[in-house]
Amino acid sequence: MLASACLPFLFQAVEIDGEAYWDGGYAGNPPIFPLIYNCSSSDVLIVQLSPMRREELPHSSMEILNRINEISFNSSLLREMRAIRFITRLIDDGTVINGSLRRMRIHTIEADDVIAKLSIASKLDADWEFLTSLRETGRERAEQWLNAHFDRLGVESTVDLQAVYM
Repeated sequence: MLASACLPFLFQAVEIDGEAYWDGGYAGNPPIFPLIYNCSSSDVLIVQLSPMRREELPHSSMEILNRINEISFNSSLLREMRAIRFITRLIDDGTVINGSLRRMRIHTIEADDVIAKLSIASKLDADWEFLTSLRETGRERAEQWLNAHFDRLGVESTVDLQAVYM
């Protein structure tokens, strides 16, 4: 928990038993492959906390730094989604028929329209009203997603990996 809150541009590394740790977002955010290999479910639900795209270009140094962080945090997710898409294509094409690779069903809850409007300062905003509004947005989006896609769980992906993560 301590390391997850330790952003390299803001804080020193957290030291635990002589090992230094930074936020894992730069290396694997979120790490999907452990779920594939260590879980019996073929459904993975991703709650997207950083916008994949922004309509407006960043101009100030803080806006640019914020976008660099978003791109860095999303890069490992993009890499894993591309690998899942590749494996899915191999299965669909009949290239892999021995069951050595697993088909995954990917689902995403997002609120890009809300989070893209937040400034870099929001990442440090611990105001109760702000946090409560984020929680409520998350609950609303989760309810919308469940109403639209619940019947597809265990059946098919609700995300077009090509369109969203390529």
